[in-house]
Amino acid sequence: MEILYLLVPLAVIFAGGIVWAFLWSIRSGQFDDLEGPAHWILMDEDEPPGRQPDPPPGPKKPRHRRGKNGRDGH
Repeated sequence: MEILYLLVPLAVIFAGGIVWAFLWSIRSGQFDDLEGPAHWILMDEDEPPGRQPDPPPGPKKPRHRRGKNGRDGH
């Protein structure tokens, strides 16, 4: 029974610490954007802004060679 004189105040102090930590996290903005980080990981930001990504590799088209006068070299 005498242990309750120690455990009850410790439980109250512990609960107060949890409430303080929760209030601190709300005030510091920890719960402002819960979905943003989940979407950011899916965004591809490897390319600098404004640059179009390279097309996927595929079969290369044959290049036509032109002669000195601008006509085909055949």
